[in-house]
Amino acid sequence: MDSRSPVRSLPTRTWTLTAVLAATFATALITLVAALSGGQATAQVATAEPPAAEAVADQPAAEPTAQDRRIAKLIAQLMPRYHISMTGLDDTISERALDLYLDRFDPMKLYFLQSDVDQFRQYKDQIDDMVKQGRLELAYVIFNRFTERVDERVAMALELLDSDLDFTKEESIVVDPEATSYAANEQEARDRWRRQIKYALLDLRDDETEGEEAKDILRRRYQRYARRFKTYSNDDLLEAYLTSVTSAFDPHSTYMSPSTLEDFNISMGLRLQGIGAALREKDGNTVVMQIIPGGAADQDGRLKPDDVIVSVGQGDGGEMVDIVEMPLKDVVSLIRGNAGTLVRLGVKVGGKGAMEVYKITRAKVELEQSAARGKVIEHKMPGGETRKIGFINLPSFYMDMQAAREQRPDFRSSTRDVRRILEEFKGKGVEGVVIDLSRNGGGSLTEAINLTGLFINRGPVVQVKDSGGQIQQYNDEESGTVWSGPLVVLTSKFSASASEIFAGAIKDYNRGIIVGDPATHGKGTVQTLMDLGEKLFVVQRENYGALKVTLQQFYLPDGESTQRSGVRADVVLPSLTQKMDVSESDLKYALETDRINGTRHDVYNLVPTELLAQLRRNSESRVKSDKEFVDLIRRVELFVKQKEENTVPLEESAFMARRAELDAQKEEEQEELEQEDESEIYRDTYYNREVMNISGDYIEGLQRQQLVQAG
Repeated sequence: MDSRSPVRSLPTRTWTLTAVLAATFATALITLVAALSGGQATAQVATAEPPAAEAVADQPAAEPTAQDRRIAKLIAQLMPRYHISMTGLDDTISERALDLYLDRFDPMKLYFLQSDVDQFRQYKDQIDDMVKQGRLELAYVIFNRFTERVDERVAMALELLDSDLDFTKEESIVVDPEATSYAANEQEARDRWRRQIKYALLDLRDDETEGEEAKDILRRRYQRYARRFKTYSNDDLLEAYLTSVTSAFDPHSTYMSPSTLEDFNISMGLRLQGIGAALREKDGNTVVMQIIPGGAADQDGRLKPDDVIVSVGQGDGGEMVDIVEMPLKDVVSLIRGNAGTLVRLGVKVGGKGAMEVYKITRAKVELEQSAARGKVIEHKMPGGETRKIGFINLPSFYMDMQAAREQRPDFRSSTRDVRRILEEFKGKGVEGVVIDLSRNGGGSLTEAINLTGLFINRGPVVQVKDSGGQIQQYNDEESGTVWSGPLVVLTSKFSASASEIFAGAIKDYNRGIIVGDPATHGKGTVQTLMDLGEKLFVVQRENYGALKVTLQQFYLPDGESTQRSGVRADVVLPSLTQKMDVSESDLKYALETDRINGTRHDVYNLVPTELLAQLRRNSESRVKSDKEFVDLIRRVELFVKQKEENTVPLEESAFMARRAELDAQKEEEQEELEQEDESEIYRDTYYNREVMNISGDYIEGLQRQQLVQAG
């Protein structure tokens, strides 16, 4: 039995990252964020009073209910009281909320006209006061105007699809929503739609779908998009509007409507079945947010964060259903299924290039696949000597909470598993240890603290500040270490939350070195889920939905927050992931980083300044002379160039030439992926070999200075 304390006292009602991701995922499953095109407006509202909700034919979301108003008032009270920023619901939040609400429906600025938006912006400083008073009419006015524009634009699109489109004309389309503006008039909106349709047809043509078949796909897509809002309920609209308000505080604070909360509670019971991927909706596309360790997609190995799913088919021969512009909850219903069944996903790698079809067999998330695993690597250094290095693959920080609460002596946890692996390593005479957190999205805070304790004697691991400014310190209380030798922590932009706490503590203690992307993900906050019915009713509680609010922030022992900035690497290696927009700082209105006072702790003399400088020089020299790294750097530069392009050519030969360049890069990346076996603990790639080279240099440097011995 592990003598270390199995469960520590942590902040009440807070979530581990696993729960936070599950809730974020569940919210995304049910929340409609969408976009496809532009808009039109006429009448200007001169009064400062909020507009009356306009009646729209076949529109079920006619006006807010008394319950909706009560919920709005409660959200207005709870957010300033509990949010970590201690920010009031003020004019700044109001203006942000309006922008978020408009972006929720029309992120590509293809529906609303500029005159629509000018009309709505008269209320940019009033949303805070309206919500405090339970007045939700503006949400309905904007939504009803939007549905009118959807009908107009879809009718326009269907008309344009029946016309002749010139693919020899040298023109382009703006693909970056930040680089475009709303159309000034109907003529400009029509031209924008014409280009949008040309782009969609060229995109389908690249997937070998042409002519009437391609046009039929677009007709169905646009008609489906128009229909989706005809069934938009009061719950849907309330959630969209109030989430725009809460997300104006930070992107992780959201409101779940009563129906979403019901779906969330169901999904929590089913979360271990399916393909094991968290999805989100972005600009009308279904984007992979996270691959769950141990899930079907993780074991398959091809689907990656930032990939875009464009179609879904059931079994070997089911029809591939186009899901572009489909509500995320409907997409999830197509992808989710019982373990053992097959789903086919039409995927665009990174959202670019031609579509590829992945066949994935749905499965339950298996703990064995997400548990810590270790392997002794006898690595041959460039100079010829061999170093025996223990490599630990740790996809998440996990604990069997039920078994721990029942005080079972054999309960499973990441700390216990890593402890066992380290003991085995010592018995095999390893000289140093590498812990791979590059795919670790976090997990149990308790485990991050306990696992850090395997490598330090005792002391503070993380500090947590709440919305009242109170700071609580969480320590490793157990004396002694399991491994006191050289330690290397491998991280990436996907290493988040608990991973950042562990890596940050190791860095602050000077206990080991961090290798990988320039910085980790940068999520340094904690969310809690508040059942609003509990806040309103003592007995006979009704379902009023729930508020997920950011109420605490993490800080490392030295006082730095991991928020936005993450944990910086000591030795940086080139990678494609470091250039992807997948970190906390890429989210709109992400909280800024800050710092608090550091706390006293041991400082190990295991990262000498001169040695670290030498490690960097040696690694840079090897990378520059390694053909595979040189090619990777070329591909990274190409990726950045393409990512920074605001426009795409619509002349067919130019479009296809650009697409061929994209496809060639994707093919190279796919060849690398196919060589990887996700079941392997350690993959012998040029990247991992350089990690081992750095580790070997580190071991040698510490031994030469007589600073440490293995064990």
